[in-house]
Amino acid sequence: MSVWDSLVGQKPVADMLARIAQGDPAQLTQSWLICGPPGSGRSNMARAFAAALESPDHGMNAEPTRVTQQVLAGTHPDVTVLTTNKVTIGIDQVRDLIATSEQMPATAPWRIIIIEDVDRMLERTTNVLLKEIEEPAERCIWLLCAPSAQDVLPTIRSRCRVVNLAVPSTAAVADFLVAETGAEPKTAQRAARLSEGHIGIARLYATNERVMTDRDELVVGVLNLARASDAVLLAGNLIDNAKGQAEADANDWADKQEKEFRRVNGLAEGERIPPKLRGAFNQVAKKDDIKRFATRRTRDVLDRALNSVASIYRDVAVLQNNAEDSVGLINLENRTAITELSVRLNRAGAVARLDEVARARKRLAGNGNPLLTFEALFCALIP
Repeated sequence: MSVWDSLVGQKPVADMLARIAQGDPAQLTQSWLICGPPGSGRSNMARAFAAALESPDHGMNAEPTRVTQQVLAGTHPDVTVLTTNKVTIGIDQVRDLIATSEQMPATAPWRIIIIEDVDRMLERTTNVLLKEIEEPAERCIWLLCAPSAQDVLPTIRSRCRVVNLAVPSTAAVADFLVAETGAEPKTAQRAARLSEGHIGIARLYATNERVMTDRDELVVGVLNLARASDAVLLAGNLIDNAKGQAEADANDWADKQEKEFRRVNGLAEGERIPPKLRGAFNQVAKKDDIKRFATRRTRDVLDRALNSVASIYRDVAVLQNNAEDSVGLINLENRTAITELSVRLNRAGAVARLDEVARARKRLAGNGNPLLTFEALFCALIP
C-alpha cells in the first residue's frame, strides 16, 4: 500500500499532498502548517508527506522503499522530527533545529523539519523560529503541526500554507482499529464512538481495559452526582486514576529508554554499565525527565476526562433537540440515565454545564490545582 493508505479519514488532503509531492517543485511551499483536532493524525500526515517528498517513488508503490521506511521510522538523516513529552518546547531545541535546517540534505532532495505540537511553544520561542520560517534555507521544508491555525501566532501562520484535516468518521476509525490492533469489531466500534474521532484515544480504549473502565466509572459518577460529597469523592478518584496512569506510562517510557541505550551500545539486560558509558547512561530517563513526562501524561488524562464529561451533556443536548437519529449518541451504554438527565435539565442548563467544562479546561491550562478544579466542576454539574 502507498504511504497515504495508513492515514485514517483524510483522503482529500492526502490526495492533494500526493499530487504536490509528484508535481513541479516550483509549486511546493517550503513552510507548511498542518492543522487538525487532537487525534486526527496531523503528525502522521506530516511524516507521510515527508516520505513522499524524499522517496524516489513519492511513496506511491505498494512496497515501501527504504527511504520511505526510514522516514516513517524516524531514522532518515535528512528528516528531523521534534516532539516533546514536556509541557512546552524549549528555545534551545528550536535553535538546534534552525542550525540543522541550514545544512544541505545529505542523501535526499530536501532537508525536512517536522515540529509536532508547535502550539506548545512560548512566544519568545516562536519568535526565534519566525525568521527561518519566513526565509527558509534553499533545500529545507518546514512542516509544523498544531490543533488549529488560531493556536499559532499570526506571524507564523501568515508565512505558512495551512492544511486543515477533518475529524475521522467512527466507521473509518473502527476499521483502522480492527486492522491495526486486531480488536473485535464490536470493541473497535465502541472505542471509535467513545473517542469521538481521536485515533490515539480510540487505540487506547481498544487495547487498554483499565482506561476504558476508568472512563465508564467517570461517566457513571457524573450521572449520579447528587451532593457536594459525591463531587469531592469523584474528583479525588479521578485525580488518583490520572496519576496512576501517568506514573505507569512514565515508568514504561523510562524502561524503553534504558533498553534502547543498552541495545545501541551492545549491552545485555542486567549487564553492568562500563565506566566510559556511565555519564551517558545517567542522562537517559533522568528523574526530572520522568517527572516532566508524568506531568504531561497527567494533563493528557485529565483533558481526556473533560472530553468524556462534555460528551454527557452533548448527548443531553442531542436528546433535548430530537437529533439522535441524525448525529447519534456517544454514551449509548448510559442512554437511560442520560435520558432522565435530559428531562431534569432544561436546554440552558445543559449549555451551562458545557460552559463549566470549558472553564475547568482553562483553569487547568493556567496551572490551576487539578483537584480543586475538578471538585469545583463536579459541584457545578449537580442537577
